[in-house]
Amino acid sequence: MNFPIKEMFSVLAGFVEPGESLEECIRREIFEEAGIRVRRVQYFKSQSWPFPDSLMIGFTAEYDGGALSIDRTELLEARWFTKDTLPLVPGKQSLAGELIDWFVRTQS
Repeated sequence: MNFPIKEMFSVLAGFVEPGESLEECIRREIFEEAGIRVRRVQYFKSQSWPFPDSLMIGFTAEYDGGALSIDRTELLEARWFTKDTLPLVPGKQSLAGELIDWFVRTQS
């Protein structure tokens, strides 16, 4: 995604392949783009997308293993953040911003 402010970070995103469940898509995309395996994939929320015939669907998941390994054709950069070390992120009007806000609110 091309953010106007280059220091901004967001959540990982991808596209569903034909014949793939949404949960399979989440696991595959995260592994392909960042080298991370996840479990307990759970629906969070959906949001319309500004392109015809498209829908953004947000999920949460738990880390299940792997080391951060960036696919440079998909991502410019990826890092782990805690709620106290977040960089600039999308606003809460976006699904990504809502997911990040949920993460911050639910961390002890």
